[in-house]
Amino acid sequence: MHSNARAAAVAAALALGLAAAQAAEFRSADIHNSDDYPTVAAVKHMSQLLEQKSGGKYKIKVFNKGALGNEKETIDQVKIGALEMARVNISPMNGVCQKTLVPTMPFLFSSIEHMRRSLDGPVGEEILKSCEDQGFIGLAFYDSGARSLYAKKPIKTVADVKGMKVRVQQSDLWVSLVGAMGGNATPMPFGEVYTGLKTGLIDAAENNIPSYDSVKHYESAKYYSRTEHSMAPEMLLMSKIVWDKLPKADQEMVRAAAKQSVAFQRKKWDEQESKSLAVVKAGGAEIIEVDKKSFQAVMGPVYDKFMTTPDLKRLVKAVQDSK
Repeated sequence: MHSNARAAAVAAALALGLAAAQAAEFRSADIHNSDDYPTVAAVKHMSQLLEQKSGGKYKIKVFNKGALGNEKETIDQVKIGALEMARVNISPMNGVCQKTLVPTMPFLFSSIEHMRRSLDGPVGEEILKSCEDQGFIGLAFYDSGARSLYAKKPIKTVADVKGMKVRVQQSDLWVSLVGAMGGNATPMPFGEVYTGLKTGLIDAAENNIPSYDSVKHYESAKYYSRTEHSMAPEMLLMSKIVWDKLPKADQEMVRAAAKQSVAFQRKKWDEQESKSLAVVKAGGAEIIEVDKKSFQAVMGPVYDKFMTTPDLKRLVKAVQDSK
């Protein structure tokens, strides 16, 4: 090979290497099984937007069904830069960045609209930004609907919860929340709830309607009592290690695509909720209206225990004042 030809070949290889280094396929984790679940579909939608904005330079590959681990494991991977992105429930982030406790608090939002407004505004931005120190870029909040109690008997007031064994997520806040209602909080992984209800290990659980439907919990606990005690959102996170390597213009592109995917996710969520409600009713579930005030009245100790800093109290007040 002539030296000119060799030099040209080396230059071409270098150019190709450079293009490859600049083009990237980000991997994003999700635990939901359905390929069309609202959060999974939303990140795929974000990938399409990002590919358009970047002229094919960036895209995202979603690994759902817990393929890359459970939420806690994927959070750890994102922190060290071993994984670019993850969509997680906000609860596992409560111990990582303290301000994420705020949207998790019981009865904080008066309605889904109020929750969306708050998280789209300055309060939401401050909470997302607060995770940067811990190695996470908070890109967006996604909806997870309203969580309510479901059991083998109707729950109409807080007095009905007394002594019931209620499955909760493995977090201090959820244990305190059910404890404040007078229930016996029983932390267990989501995958064990179906058997727990069937065998009587637990009397009740709490979740949104799509989750109640997707794993057929209504077969064992047919009374869905609309407490709507929490509207804790989902979070879309990116590794700060990965983020810091992107040019500023590309960071803005990623952020813009994430924000645009929120409206898509909410629309999918609302559709999923209506569909799931029809499924559980057809499957024999009864939707019970509750005395919400009786539940709200016992939540003081939960706020006292977790909203312990001036910053947290300020954020709670900002949300409550924006009703």
